[in-house]
Amino acid sequence: MKEYLQPGRFVDSAHPAVVAFSRKHVSGSSERERVVSLYYAVRDGVRYNPFLDFTKPEVFQASAVLEADQGFCIGKASLLAATARAAGIPARVGFADVKNHLTSPRLAETMGSDLFVYHGYTDLYVDGKWVKATPAFNLELCTRFRVKPLEFDGREDSIFHPFDQDNRRHMEYLRDRGTYADVPVDAIQEAFREAYPRFYRLGQDAAKETFAP
Repeated sequence: MKEYLQPGRFVDSAHPAVVAFSRKHVSGSSERERVVSLYYAVRDGVRYNPFLDFTKPEVFQASAVLEADQGFCIGKASLLAATARAAGIPARVGFADVKNHLTSPRLAETMGSDLFVYHGYTDLYVDGKWVKATPAFNLELCTRFRVKPLEFDGREDSIFHPFDQDNRRHMEYLRDRGTYADVPVDAIQEAFREAYPRFYRLGQDAAKETFAP
């Protein structure tokens, strides 16, 4: 468990801002209660934003996400892992490819795909077992787009729902990319360039107006 408690380059759990955030929001007497409190602090306290410049390493780094007060799925997963480590709870980052069945037609056209590679989540070691937590979509966003918010109790995996509040097909998990002590940024950036050539040709500004989660 040593590597899952030590700070990394992107899961920078020793950064003063991360430590301060963890201390401010962690609560409860048990390990499970403490990790649940951190989950909700990251889920709802940091705005989800998928329109970031993925060529910049800082969008993957916990302290930078905290400073910007926004992040996409990987950055928020990194932040949750970092805050957990700061509280003495082993944590790592995990990845999977997912198909978003509610992607708007315009966004799918701009991205050239409704497949999202290297979706990020956090893997937390609680009460003797690893439990998945997905802090990506903040509650306000879920309410706006009628997406079911992901709750987390520290006992069961918290991963994307297959259907939304209107029983429309939502997220489908296609491929497990494994878990890591730190974010494998080089591999992720390479995969993004291969998966979204149209997006990189058009530029991110062309995609901003088309977003729906």
